[in-house]
Amino acid sequence: MKVSFWTAVIIIVAIWGLVSVIRSRQDAAIGYGPDEDRDSLSGRQRERELRAEIAQLRDRLEVLERIATDDRESKRLSAEIENLRTRD
Repeated sequence: MKVSFWTAVIIIVAIWGLVSVIRSRQDAAIGYGPDEDRDSLSGRQRERELRAEIAQLRDRLEVLERIATDDRESKRLSAEIENLRTRD
């Protein structure tokens, strides 16, 4: 049985298409793959996590700046530091 060149090309393209469909379904099932903006879903999730962490660090930095720049008596400063420790 002799297979022509174009028949072989069509078979290869069909196999490639089938593999691509299977791979994209598996990626979607585990939550990895492009969303409507063609961004990686796992990359977007990581970006959200990093933004939340940055917001938390900014809040902590504001507290530290306030402690460092306020002219308070040592007892009030000590009480505020203890209050911040128990809050975490």
